[in-house]
Amino acid sequence: MRLRSKHSSTVPTAPAAPQYPPRTSGDTAHGRTGTVAGAAVELRSVRRTYGRGDSTVHALRGIDLALPRGSFTAVMGPSGSGKSTFLQCAAGLDKPTAGTVHLGGADITGLNENKLTRLRRSRIGFIFQSFNLLPSLTVQQNILLPQRLAGERPDRRRAAQLLAQVGLEGYGKRRPGQLSGGQQQRVAIARALVTAPEVVFADEPTGALDTNTAREVLGLLRHAVDRLGATVVMVTHDPVAASFADRVLFLADGSLAGHLERPEPTEIADHMVALTTGTHPERVARAAA
Repeated sequence: MRLRSKHSSTVPTAPAAPQYPPRTSGDTAHGRTGTVAGAAVELRSVRRTYGRGDSTVHALRGIDLALPRGSFTAVMGPSGSGKSTFLQCAAGLDKPTAGTVHLGGADITGLNENKLTRLRRSRIGFIFQSFNLLPSLTVQQNILLPQRLAGERPDRRRAAQLLAQVGLEGYGKRRPGQLSGGQQQRVAIARALVTAPEVVFADEPTGALDTNTAREVLGLLRHAVDRLGATVVMVTHDPVAASFADRVLFLADGSLAGHLERPEPTEIADHMVALTTGTHPERVARAAA
């Protein structure tokens, strides 16, 4: 039994789904801007280096990638493979040394910091391992914070809908300190979705959670993609977490090192061992059998 089907029933039914852009096929056809049609985020020949001379670190070595709207992508790789740098460049938190990043077909690489800040507030959602909720604000206020920062009128009805969708109906007036870790991450998911962003970037979203709670949170991310039309890009080190995604991308030494479509955790683990040891994945699988 696949993990995603096992846990999909635990996700609450959405009473009213937020409006996202309609799903498209994400094929290789290009529009007038030259970007891949239906791509939520696209990286073209993206390189990122740090330092100079002998101390230069090549964090990304020419990433070419297009992620379709309405998809769930997991990014994995050994320590130092470039996962964090990939996420930061794709989300507009860091600028590539070379290449371009496109969000919804628009090149965001050359935007100044003020424009990037406005873009991140309105078109990108973030979920972090440490939740990053403000303890002085209520749950509802935390969820509505991205709207306030973007200069929008806070939509309390939308916040209530999202709370219901993540299984926390009626929790709006509580403070984060009154919630469990899993409940706080559910609030963080609702906050990430409140502006109906084009992409939600999740950085180790289950790293601070126990196994059962982690699977519930992953089920909610899966639900956001399947039922709400969200696009999720998740960096993780956990093969079980990655198995909830439609596609798992592997990075090694700053380069793409393969991918798997709707894999099982054991397949993902085999590929991770192969990347770490330099062994072919099929040999790893046979040795483990």
